[in-house]
Amino acid sequence: MATNDSHVSAGSVALAFLSGVLLGAATAFLLAPQTGRESREGLLRAARRAGEDLRELTEKATETWNEVLTKGREFISEASSTMREAVEAGREAMQRERESSSEESTPQP
Repeated sequence: MATNDSHVSAGSVALAFLSGVLLGAATAFLLAPQTGRESREGLLRAARRAGEDLRELTEKATETWNEVLTKGREFISEASSTMREAVEAGREAMQRERESSSEESTPQP
């Protein structure tokens, strides 16, 4: 399967997102001029937002995956129908050719 740089897996995006959230939260915690309680509350808010964002990302990835599956099934259905028609047309042409060549090879009285 060919890879394309413009298509990144949902897992990679989620991992990058979570890594960024954790790094940002740790930096904010270490550098913030707040009390411990305020820092914990801020971290909890950030964690909740990250959870919500991750849920949204997961939902979007699931929707996209379902669309890809649906389009793939439709494509396969159409392609197999076209292939069946082509095979049938080939059989009919071959049968006509056989009949034509057998008529030509039959001696005329």
